[in-house]
Formats: sequence, C-alpha cells, structure tokens
Amino acid sequence: MAIHLTKESKILVQGMTGGEGMKHTRRMLAAGTNVVGGVNPRKAGRTVDFDDRPVPVFGSVAGGVDATGADVTVVFVPPAFTKAAVTEAADAGIGLAVVITEGVPVHDSVAFLAHARRRGTRVIGPNCPGLISPGQSGAGIIPADITKPGRIGLVSKSGTLTYQLMYELRDIGFSTCVGIGGDPVVGTTHIDCLAAFQDDPDTDLIVLIGEIGGDAEERAAAYIRDHVTKPVVGYIAGFTAPEGRTMGHAGAIVSGSSGTARAKQQALEAAGVRVGRTPTETARQVLAALDAGA
Repeated sequence: MAIHLTKESKILVQGMTGGEGMKHTRRMLAAGTNVVGGVNPRKAGRTVDFDDRPVPVFGSVAGGVDATGADVTVVFVPPAFTKAAVTEAADAGIGLAVVITEGVPVHDSVAFLAHARRRGTRVIGPNCPGLISPGQSGAGIIPADITKPGRIGLVSKSGTLTYQLMYELRDIGFSTCVGIGGDPVVGTTHIDCLAAFQDDPDTDLIVLIGEIGGDAEERAAAYIRDHVTKPVVGYIAGFTAPEGRTMGHAGAIVSGSSGTARAKQQALEAAGVRVGRTPTETARQVLAALDAGA
C-alpha cells in the first residue's frame, strides 16, 4: 500500500504544455506514472508525444476527467492562475490536487484550499515537490531514481531535504514520500500525513522533516504523543540559523523562543521522537529505530 497515491492513480497535468510541465511530465512517465492527459484550454484536442508515449491535451479538467477517469491533478501553472486551476479541479471532482507552483499569494491559497475542502479534494502544496510512492507512481517533481519501495513513510516541508533523506535511506526504501510545502498555508499538514501513515499497514516507521518557524512541528508532536504508535524520527532544518535573519520558506517565522529548532526538537523528543541534528544523523537514527524494533 501507500498513502494518497498508488499505481492505480490516473493523473492529469494542468500546465503540461509549458516548459516545467513538459519536463516533469516526461520524468513522471519515465518513472511509470499513469499520466492520462494534460489540460490547456488553448491547445485542446492536440496530442503531445513523450518519447513515443502520446498524451492527449484537454480543454478543461472536467473534460479530462470525463474522458479518462482521472482522479489526481498536478498543477504547473503560474501563481496568478493557480487559484482558478485548483478551483476548476475541485469542481471537476478530482480527489487529489498537487500544487507545485511557488509564489502563490496567501489569500489565493486560503480561498482555493477552503473551496477544495468543501468539494472533498485533498490539496498537497502549494510550493511543494509533490509526492511519490516508489515503484508505483509519482506526482510532482520528486526524482524517482534515488530510492526504492520500502516501509518508511516520509513527510517533509522541504523539497531538498526530502530528496536527501530518500537518498540517505535508499537501501531501505519508502512506502510514500510527501513534500507538503513550506508556505504559511498548505493543504496537507504533517498531522494529516502522520494519521495516514499510522493507518497504512505497509509503513513501519515515519520520518518527519520540519524547519524553523511557526508551530506545525509542535502540533505534530502533540499528535504523535496521543495518536501514533509507530516509531517516528524527526529532523528540523535551521539549528544553525543566525538569529534575527529571515530564512528559507515563507513560513519560517521565528518569534522569541517559539519556532526555533531547539524548541521543536524538545517538543518532539518529549513525544518520544528521535531527532537528528543533520540529515545524515537522522538517517542513522532511522536505522537505530528499525534495529530496535527488529
């Protein structure tokens, strides 16, 4: 099994005919992802060939869903059009919208996330790398060749650290890796993924990657303490961040001691989570936790 994305998932790509959409659609197809169509109202009816794999272009998400039965969309559209794209996908009955776009205005994110929630559409992102269930499917920009299928679940704010931990633990492998994005408002949280991994019988251990700013990791720690029985290993980016300087994602806002890497580490450790101070140390903590449970 996996969470949110499996080999049965049928994927549309909104913005497939743009530069980023073309590049990453080709990569998704090469990884075995079932991309069933693209969406571009100006190029409806055309077909794009990706290394001899023809992919049709539809004029709307609803048209793509009707023609293919798609249940996932990956959004590669400019920030100004992201709200309309996600709203359209939710109205078409898409179950999962993966929003890769960076720089989406927060008020737009608030609006389309509320609309998607009302329509029953899960949103991952915005400003995220997407998710991948190795050996099954990938929706977004996460490389498919740096790990293998396994029994670790990973949820991360950071795209780069997602890739690094996947590579560090490539010999063990992952059930699903989810990059939730680092914006102040995102559609899927650490807690959402923790709950899904807790319920997934093919996930034995969970890796949680956070970063300085906000209180998402502290809230995740409280959830782990009360609801998660599987071992969890954490890493917080920003232990060496200089005080008083803006860092990284838009959500990385530190107020006094609240939101610091140390405060997050303490909250997680109080919930029984092993926390590494570097990605490599975090990978070692994962190996130790697996050995302890063997």
